[in-house]
Amino acid sequence: MALPDITTRHAFFTGKGGVGKTSLSCATGLALADAGKRVLIVSTDPASNLDEVLGTPLGLIPRAIDGAANLFALNIDPEAAAAAYRERMVAPYRGVLPAAAIQSMEEQFSGACTVEIAAFDEFSKLLGDPAATQAFDHVIFDTAPTGHTLRLLTLPSAWDEFIASSTGGASCLGPLAGLEKQKALYAATVKRLADPQETAVILVSRPEVSALREAERTRAELAELGVRNIRLAINGIFKADKPGDTIADTMTRRAAEALAAMPGKLSDLPRTSTPFLPRGTVGLDALRIMAHPEKATPPKQTSMPTQALPPGLRGLLDDIAKSRRGVVMTMGKGGVGKTTIAAAIAVALAELGHEVILSTTDPAAHVGATIEDGIPNLRVTRIDPALEVRQYTEEVLRKAGDQLDATGRAMLEEDLRSPCTEEIAVFRAFARTVDEGKDGFVVLDTAPTGHTILLLDAAEAYHREVMRTQGDMPESVRQLLPRLRDPDYTRTLIVTLPEATPVHEAGRLQADLGRAGITPYAWVINQSLLASGTADPLLCERGGYELPFIRHVAGTSTVRCALIPWLPNAPVGRAGLAGFVDA
Repeated sequence: MALPDITTRHAFFTGKGGVGKTSLSCATGLALADAGKRVLIVSTDPASNLDEVLGTPLGLIPRAIDGAANLFALNIDPEAAAAAYRERMVAPYRGVLPAAAIQSMEEQFSGACTVEIAAFDEFSKLLGDPAATQAFDHVIFDTAPTGHTLRLLTLPSAWDEFIASSTGGASCLGPLAGLEKQKALYAATVKRLADPQETAVILVSRPEVSALREAERTRAELAELGVRNIRLAINGIFKADKPGDTIADTMTRRAAEALAAMPGKLSDLPRTSTPFLPRGTVGLDALRIMAHPEKATPPKQTSMPTQALPPGLRGLLDDIAKSRRGVVMTMGKGGVGKTTIAAAIAVALAELGHEVILSTTDPAAHVGATIEDGIPNLRVTRIDPALEVRQYTEEVLRKAGDQLDATGRAMLEEDLRSPCTEEIAVFRAFARTVDEGKDGFVVLDTAPTGHTILLLDAAEAYHREVMRTQGDMPESVRQLLPRLRDPDYTRTLIVTLPEATPVHEAGRLQADLGRAGITPYAWVINQSLLASGTADPLLCERGGYELPFIRHVAGTSTVRCALIPWLPNAPVGRAGLAGFVDA
């Protein structure tokens, strides 16, 4: 069977970024709708591309999908949800409280913290309140990449514990009455997440070691949350029709080896497999092919099209090395190869004799699996949320606690128990890491697009929060945004793949960065089969599909562009990463 068989009312699709969660969730929802079921697909991803895949503009209200009877979809837009949540909480007090008090409330409801809880508030309505989705037979959640998803799934318990232990005052979410009203809804959300008759979780993975490793980690953490109805969906399995082509043979071998080495508990899950489809998965016709791959037309492309292609990564690296210090950030949609490119640049700069720190802000943190220890001049670090929260909490209590009476200290400790504290602590660590670019190179493997933008947008909210709880601001935080906006200090690489959704998402990221006053240094197109030298008919078909997206990036998106071919040698370890830079 190509698609998961959904019998529960609720289904979550989750997994490492770029594995095809949106495609599979949409194809599964469409198949159910074609079978006569009324289906709602919901995206909880801050970087959602549900609109593009389904070919219909979406908002916060369910909208019928053009060309698919019984199929509806909506996006939980974090910014829109935050604005609505803020106004819902503040509106009753307008005209009642003084203007200064209203302004103070609005400030408490700003920043990434409120964005996250507002999105969760919308999510809880759909999962915890049956009346909100009673018109549908199935509700399918196309969730964000794994780190965000796990945080989303643990929030019901976290907020429930926070509300239960709160005794009064105001948290970083504003008046606690706003949360108190939601306690029953959050409890129902927790119950449905763990009910195997109500909810199924589909772990989506590519037939790749890193993606399967992430799927196993997710399976274990979901099991700890009490989620038992878990299934595995392997997406994009390639098998060469005949041996002899290096790229096709390597893709076939890697997939087979990764699946054979799958962890036992993951392998024991009910499993479905979807084959490699060369023409992308945007639009209803392509989604229906995912359900019935046997109906796909044979490849028409018998050789790769001739095209002048952008140069490789070496030119960008040599230019970056001239500055001798500063920050390099890799950004882009989940699964495009940010970690590999960050690791390759860090190793190459270290090989040139520069002092380099390679650090990640990604909750899923895959950088450790890409790079080996013991490389001269290179130090690998990770911003660990749990550690940062503990250190931040201890520092705040040490600085502010002695000046407070028992009631004041209790209120401060209550604030610090809020899950929102993690946003503040991680943001401070991010600023501290960027600060180290004064004395050498810092290469940041950042989180997927939505999380990163929320992190960067948190500066003003962080300033207000730290002034409220601590009364001072580290110089690294004060200098963060000016440094990120300084092209001589920070070079941002937008990483993408040569296909529709990653390229369009990268374009939106560039626009978001522009609004924040950050100009990208370059785009990097990763894993191009067009540039790989393969002659396999199916892969040549894929190469032809890539061409317009490569032209778009090279011609219109940026003044600098690098292209990296799909390589038969995995970019892992010192030698593999060196080959990646010089490909």
